[in-house]
Amino acid sequence: MNNNSKISKQQYAYKVIKSRILDGRYPPGYKIVIDQLARELQTSAIPVREAIRNLETDGLIRFKPYSGAIVTPFNEKEYLETLSVLAVLEGYATALSAQYFPASRINELTAINDRMKEALDNFDFLMFGNCNREFHSLTYEFCLNQFLTENIKSTWNRLDRVRKMGAATKPARAKKSIEEHEVIIDMLRDARPFEEIEAYVRTHKLNTVQAFLEEKNDRELRNYT
Repeated sequence: MNNNSKISKQQYAYKVIKSRILDGRYPPGYKIVIDQLARELQTSAIPVREAIRNLETDGLIRFKPYSGAIVTPFNEKEYLETLSVLAVLEGYATALSAQYFPASRINELTAINDRMKEALDNFDFLMFGNCNREFHSLTYEFCLNQFLTENIKSTWNRLDRVRKMGAATKPARAKKSIEEHEVIIDMLRDARPFEEIEAYVRTHKLNTVQAFLEEKNDRELRNYT
């Protein structure tokens, strides 16, 4: 096997394991059995181990004594903190981007939001999440503050690591999020003032934080009663 083949198998193993973690097939605490996965992927254990090391660096996997590689447990505090920071960053970046947002791209936002509706109807929450990220990436695409957009991407990566490991998409919040996207589209189309756009986008993200906390409180109340 040449080096290119080794790299290819490692990358393939990385993508397979990561996708299974992010879509919930490998839940928090799930043990990764290297030999079993290697047989499934029809490769040796070496590229699987290399992929797992990379996923450990990403924070998606950790090594537990006497258990080996497991999917990193969900960290609720980290999830809420990261989403709250993202709300502030995206609100500001979208407001900056709005000053230069071309009218010709509005229909693209609408099309993405329509795909989110279709994904929700099909209970395809992985597709829903991907479209949601695509939607927001476009809203701040014309932000001229490169340092800000780089930090947003970094924060999204951190959120990816914790969100799919315990904070699943809730249908009620997903439906409301689509409706809020329609408002954002209208605000960009109408070139609303900076302060209005910044506040609305920030609140839009924080609504997800609030929905998570409300669902958690309801669950704890049901368990208590």
